[in-house]
Amino acid sequence: MNLLLVDDHPMVRHGCACLLGEMLPQAEIRAVESGEDALVAAQQRVPDLVLLDIGLPGISGIETARRLLQRWPLLRILFLSMHDELPLVRQALAAGALGYITKTASPEVLCDAVGRCLKGHRYIEQELATQLACAGSDERLDPRLRDVTQREFEIFVMLARGVAPRLIAENLCISSKTVSNNLTVLKQKLNVSSLTELVHLAIDTGVLRVQRA
Repeated sequence: MNLLLVDDHPMVRHGCACLLGEMLPQAEIRAVESGEDALVAAQQRVPDLVLLDIGLPGISGIETARRLLQRWPLLRILFLSMHDELPLVRQALAAGALGYITKTASPEVLCDAVGRCLKGHRYIEQELATQLACAGSDERLDPRLRDVTQREFEIFVMLARGVAPRLIAENLCISSKTVSNNLTVLKQKLNVSSLTELVHLAIDTGVLRVQRA
């Protein structure tokens, strides 16, 4: 069994690798820190399961998942993220992931998620699954975001989090002009005229969660 762990925090990589090693002593666990490294590692040896963070340096976790699945359509991907916003969970699943759990999940949940995803079954952390069900199975996103494409949504999230357009272009391997064009389209689709309004919309729709004291 070959697992690939993708996370940019050394302590998280080490901790998860140790935990997975205890749970699955027969598994070979490789750990890398970026989406680019994950693509190289998968090319060297296709993993049985990829455990993938969303917030990565370089290309994002969602973009990494898309590229991995374009090359290996049957690859199993489980997101392990600090983010629990439903729009991001939906985007991760729409990108082709089998599962999604948060980094606050217990070791037992991680073990269960890994086991189920290895068998090709979908696994969503219980609290997130309940929230998704309560939000309505037919409602993928807030109505204001329904016309936004996956690429536009990813740029929307990064802009709302304060990532500079130049860095967005580098992260997504697209041109700055493409980012600018997408921003113009986003403003039209979302009926906003400034980045400040875009951030407010991100908060209103649950895409961006504000930590309260």
